Amino acid sequence: MNLEKSKKRISKKAKAGFKGYPAIAITYYGPNEKLATEVHLEFVAEEGKEPQVETFTTENDIREDETIQSVIVKMIERSGALSVTLSEDVKLKAV
Repeated sequence: MNLEKSKKRISKKAKAGFKGYPAIAITYYGPNEKLATEVHLEFVAEEGKEPQVETFTTENDIREDETIQSVIVKMIERSGALSVTLSEDVKLKAV
């Protein structure tokens, strides 16, 4: 899938707001605020349940990795997530 198309689909789903469960939270991490080298996807099947976390890492900016962004779209679709939250900022990764 095209990188821009993947990013647009993720953003559109996130902008729709909370629609219920199942839900996926997407959080980017990196060594500084400009470079995201890791993404965490937290899947919550229903309210009050522990999240299942999937992590992907790269050497370069993961937000510009076409394969990873396509995988995120597929995970949203296959999980049947009604809600997606996207943390736009890059959180500093603990060393």
